[in-house]
This record gives sequence, C-alpha cells and structure tokens, in this order.
Amino acid sequence: MAGLYDEAMLVLHGIWSRRWIALAVAWGLCMLGWLGVALIPNSYESKARVYVNTQSLLQDKVGITQVQSQQDLDRVRQTLASAENLEKVVRDTDLSQTVSGPRDIAAKITKLRENITVMAQADPSMIDISAKSADSGLSDGANAKIAQQIVQKLIDIFQEENLSGDRNETKQSLAFLDQQIAVRSRQLAAADQRRVDFAQRYVGLLPGAGSISQRMDAARTEIASIDSQLVQAQSALSAMNGQLAGTPATLPGVSVGGGASPLAQAQADLAGMRSRGWTSSHPDVIAAQRQVDALRKLGGGGGGGAGSTPNPAFLSIKSMQADRAATVQALQTRKAQLQSDLNVMTSKQVSEPGIVSEQAKLDNDYDVLKTQYDKLASDREDLRLRGEVKTETGSVQFRVILPPSVPTAPAAPNRPLLLLGVLILGIGAGVGVAFAIGQLKGTFPTAARLERAVGVPVIGAISQTLNAGQQAIEKQRMKWFAGASAGLAAVCLLLIGIEFIQRGMA
Repeated sequence: MAGLYDEAMLVLHGIWSRRWIALAVAWGLCMLGWLGVALIPNSYESKARVYVNTQSLLQDKVGITQVQSQQDLDRVRQTLASAENLEKVVRDTDLSQTVSGPRDIAAKITKLRENITVMAQADPSMIDISAKSADSGLSDGANAKIAQQIVQKLIDIFQEENLSGDRNETKQSLAFLDQQIAVRSRQLAAADQRRVDFAQRYVGLLPGAGSISQRMDAARTEIASIDSQLVQAQSALSAMNGQLAGTPATLPGVSVGGGASPLAQAQADLAGMRSRGWTSSHPDVIAAQRQVDALRKLGGGGGGGAGSTPNPAFLSIKSMQADRAATVQALQTRKAQLQSDLNVMTSKQVSEPGIVSEQAKLDNDYDVLKTQYDKLASDREDLRLRGEVKTETGSVQFRVILPPSVPTAPAAPNRPLLLLGVLILGIGAGVGVAFAIGQLKGTFPTAARLERAVGVPVIGAISQTLNAGQQAIEKQRMKWFAGASAGLAAVCLLLIGIEFIQRGMA
C-alpha cells in the first residue's frame, strides 16, 4: 500500500513540476472548444398537442368502423410531413423571406422534414406535433418565432385534411364512379343488343329462357314428360275402348212415350251451349256434339226399336272415350312440334357449330358487365352515404389541447453543459500532456529509482535548496499560476452567464 502511495506522489510531483505546460494546454484547448460551442446555432423547438375524436354512432350504422376511422386519421398523420404540405409551411411562414427560388424551397423542405416530428401517444386520439428551427442566419428570436409558426401551420393543415379533405376525396371518387358507371352502362346496352340480335336469329326456334343448350335440354325433358303422359293417356283410351265394347248401346224395356227423345234432348243441350256464345272448341260443346253424333248413329231419336231405350252408361263411356282420344291427339301433336323444333336446332348446330359457343360468350360477357355495373352502382351509393356522414354530421371532434407557444429557451445545444464539459476536457488534456512528458524524459525523481535503473548502489542524493530571492520568485510564480487557473474557470463562468443572459433576451 505504501508503494502505491509513493508512486502516486511521484506522478503528482512530475505533473506539478510541469504545471505550466498543463495550464497552457488547458487554456489552448478550452479556447478552441468554447469557440466551437459558440459557433453551434441555437435550436428552438415548439410543441403542440391536439385531440381528435373519431367515434360516432352514425358512422357505425353505415359501416364506417372505429378501426377504419382510426386508419384514416393515421394516414393523415403520416402524410402530414409530405412535400406538398411542407411547401405550404414554407410559403405561409417567415421561412418564405429567406427563399428566392424553387431550389431554396426544396432545401427548406428537406431541412423541415428532419426537424418535424408527428407522434401519436398511447391514446391514439392524442397527437403531438413538434418542430425545430436552427437557422444560423437568423437571430434566436426569429428561430423561436419560426418554430411556433411551423407547428401552427401543421395544425391548420392537419385540421384541413381531416375536415375538408374527406369532402374533396369523396367528390373526386364519386366523379370517377359516375364515369365508370356511364361506360359500363353503354357496354351493357351493347352486349344486350348483341344478345337480342342472336335471339332473333336462333333462340326463337325453341321456347323458354337461357342458352341454346339449356333450351334444347328443356325441350328434351318436356318430350320425355309428354311420352310418359302419352303412355298413360293411351292406356286410359284402351281401357275406355274395352269398357265401351262390353257395354250395350240400348236397354230393353218400355220406350219413353210422349217425352223428348235422347237425341232431341242432346240437340237441345248443344243449342243452349251455342246460344250462350260457346265456340266449337269449348270442351263441353265438343262433348255434346259427340253425344249427338253417337245418338244419330244409334238410329235417330226415339229409341232404336220398340220396347228399347238408349243405354246412359254407354253414352257416358262413349263421351269419356272421346275425351281420352282428344288428349292422346293433343299430346302427339305437342310432341311432334317439339321434336320438329329440336330437329331444326340440331341441324343448325351441325351446320353452324359455333352458335352454342357464340351464345355462351354473349351471355358470359353480359353477366360480367352486369355484375360490374351492379357493383359500381352499389359502391357509389355506399361511398355517397359514407361521405355525407363524414362531412355533414360533424362527427370528427378536433381540439387543440396544448397550443404551440414561442419557446423562450433553446432546446439544443445545452450550452452551459457543453462549456463545463470543454473546461473539464481541457484540464484533463493538460494533465495528460504533463504526465506524458514526465514519462518520456530520462530523469529520476528519487535515488531508489536511479539505483534500480543503473543496477549499482547510490551513495546519496542532494536536495534542492532555495535562497530567499528564489523563494520570492517561486511565490510570485505560484500567484501567477493560481491567477491563470482561476482565470480559466472565470472565463468558463462568464461564458455560462452570457448564455443565460442571451436566453433571457431571446
């Protein structure tokens, strides 16, 4: 421990013996450092905090969620420092007084982008806006004022983008959609006309709606259904024929005397039907006519012979037979018509194989255009409603919580701390130089160190002795050293005081 103490004392003695070198180095470095600190321009920062509330019950009703509103707000916040907005800041603040052309404006915009900060807080509705101004060509007061103007202009732009930006964006979007809807409408009309022209050429051959293949399939399905109905109708007709063959036309017994014959009654019924305006194609008229014809075949009107009368069951079965035959005939006629149309269309497909693909293409083009048209019309109505909710209801609440004020103290640099730092570094550098010189010179501060260096015993050492005159000179030098050292500290304190005075004046 004693050895370490001795070594420390020897180091301090070596530095003290070269104190003037250390003091000179400290003065030189401090003056250079203080000059560099003085050349650093003051940077004044202005801050503001705004509150934007995007919550609205009406927006939720039309599908504008809170997430979408917050995304719109974030978009405006992120684009606040765009070149277009920063150019507005340059032109509408005192920065415009120091620009003379587009090149100066571009330089100002680049510098502004580095000195502007827009940050959202933990609460996304709270947004902090800050700006710095450190133009060495302007005074501290001018820089402080410009910083405040920049923040105020950014707040104005932020409010304008939120409140009136939606209105302009909605107007432009609606104009674009109107243009697209008009184009789709013309295309849709042209596609529909092509379908009409095609239908006039081909599709009229078969009934129903849809493509040619669909109509042909429908015709084949209907023919299959008619075949099934025809089988049933023919079976019913065969059954009627069998019953008719086993039923006598007349019944033996007393003839009807004095009364109207069945033929006369049937003719009277037929005449009554015609008098009511029924045509020959009416089902009841047809049945009555067949009954009259059947009675005439049986022998006229009175009875078919003495002691006999027409069989009513035979007449009823005869009428039902006629109905079944008419049904069979109608089904056969309908089947023949459908088969003929189907054969014609099949032959056209063989002769013109492209008609199916042509109609499929026409239908597909029409469906695509119709879907696009409906989507555009729906989007336009949705956009119009959303725009009215955003711009007409005043749902966005904008309030300045912390207005931008003119800063009274520079935000950077921390000049008092830098001045003290330069003083400490200067003193440390002087001490370090003195210590290095002591290590480089070949002197020995003690006899023991000399003995270790040369390897021979040292008999003794002579200490330095000062007379009265030398002691007086040494005391005077000590005063000068103390004064020079105190002067270095005094200059540092003076510079710090000047800095605070300048801040007060700014």
